[in-house]
Amino acid sequence: MQSAAPTANRTGRSDVLPAGVPGQRTAPRAASTSGSAPAAHSVPTTGHRRSWRPWRLFPTPVGTPFTFAYALVLIATSLFAEYADPATVSDALRGSSTDVAHLTESPLLVLVASALWVAGGLASPYAVGFVFVLTALERRVGGLRTAGVFLLGHVVATLATEIPVGLSVLAGHLPDSSLHRLDYGISFGLMASVGALAGLLTPWLRRAALAGVGLMLLQDLLAFTDPLTNWGHPLALLLGVAFWPLVRRRARVPG
Repeated sequence: MQSAAPTANRTGRSDVLPAGVPGQRTAPRAASTSGSAPAAHSVPTTGHRRSWRPWRLFPTPVGTPFTFAYALVLIATSLFAEYADPATVSDALRGSSTDVAHLTESPLLVLVASALWVAGGLASPYAVGFVFVLTALERRVGGLRTAGVFLLGHVVATLATEIPVGLSVLAGHLPDSSLHRLDYGISFGLMASVGALAGLLTPWLRRAALAGVGLMLLQDLLAFTDPLTNWGHPLALLLGVAFWPLVRRRARVPG
């Protein structure tokens, strides 16, 4: 950018010679400091605050490809569960259940299949939480790491709750019917993502988020409606907390 005040050029000529006065030289004019410089010099180029963009709360194919693609899959399976033949839906859900029997026969297939459904449909808290939590996490740490946190939470919490059931059946403490149960959904992966995202929040917001989620999980444990799943949720949350060193090292500055 050119300077506001004239300066000597490379040939050594002075700034200005008054017309009609041969040989008379004048001192170069000093640059004004009283605000005569262009406005661009007085406007800071860094440190300004960006405006809040609410649409960044939602997944997009470019900004959050993992969350966006996964959300489309969950929408499709939820619509199928809502409008397809009930008998067909029941068979599909039972085939996707991560019970001990299915984990013994085809563990990889059933672990993937069980994460393709939302318990309660698109209007459930899990579906809403999935959209906002995974979008926020992916915008900070990227799609690959977000997928790793989610899948590890889903797999580890599932195995941690189902393996004891199989051992208890072998020991005779539980009936054989315990090997066949309906267990599917994204809740374990979501809880792990919540735990990981909490590590990227400000201290007071982190404490509020963990306290709120922890209270909800405690209420589920006290209700004792589904002990295996209810114990798997806090385990997945703690697993997400264990990812704090990784996500903090890889986190991007929020835009």
